[in-house]
Amino acid sequence: MGDDKVGYSVENGVATLTLRDPPANTYSYEMMQQLDAAILRARMDDDVHVLVVRGDGDKFFCAGADIRMLATARPSFKYNFCLHANETLCRLEQTPKLVIAAINGHCVGGGLEVAMACDLRIARKGKGPGQLKVGLPEVSLGVLPGTGGTQRLARLVGRAKAIELMALGANLSVEEAHALGLVNALVDDTGFDAAVADYAKKFVPPAKAAKAVGAIKRAVVSGLEMDFHSGLALERELQQQLFLSDDAKEGIGAYVDKRPPAFKGK
Repeated sequence: MGDDKVGYSVENGVATLTLRDPPANTYSYEMMQQLDAAILRARMDDDVHVLVVRGDGDKFFCAGADIRMLATARPSFKYNFCLHANETLCRLEQTPKLVIAAINGHCVGGGLEVAMACDLRIARKGKGPGQLKVGLPEVSLGVLPGTGGTQRLARLVGRAKAIELMALGANLSVEEAHALGLVNALVDDTGFDAAVADYAKKFVPPAKAAKAVGAIKRAVVSGLEMDFHSGLALERELQQQLFLSDDAKEGIGAYVDKRPPAFKGK
């Protein structure tokens, strides 16, 4: 594995991006550069339909930025480090393919910011009550969540709850995060990897029209940042692109023929 900070593998149309820096999978500028490259690699590969982002091992998804690095870095490096991390997560968010965060361990600080830039979040249940933690505790360091946390958390759980959680620096159990809608699904500790694979498979051809899934993502992610009528215009343009796709011809044809569709993601 050498100096690889982000593992990359593809199986059955799913690209798995693994954040790898034991013990807590904290991210550095080097990891963010590799994550950026992996996102582009998956985006440009027509045989990849879904991305899964996870942490190495089973203790941490990611504990955020390397605090020791931030403690010694010069101010200009810190600013550009945060800027690049923001750009990388925006690239993940804007990729027209579904992205699933597989929260296999603690997901705090910048780690939660990475997970929130994904479209869906599936988490492993803690072995004991509230063992796995999810949260943005940056206020305890005298700073704020600076890689999209203030913006994405508010959009996911609402303004007042987001302010409360960040101002308290609260770490939630995955069960509490699920109750807030921050986590989409909880999976038993045993069989987590298999459950993630089964979950991802739901969005991959031939069962699902992945091109349409990607367009749904783009319409929602970009549309919610626009006024309503601009969002409708974006929706119409994406729909027109889909009408020209092979999958739309297959889906409509299968409906007329009363047979299951066999999508190709094209």
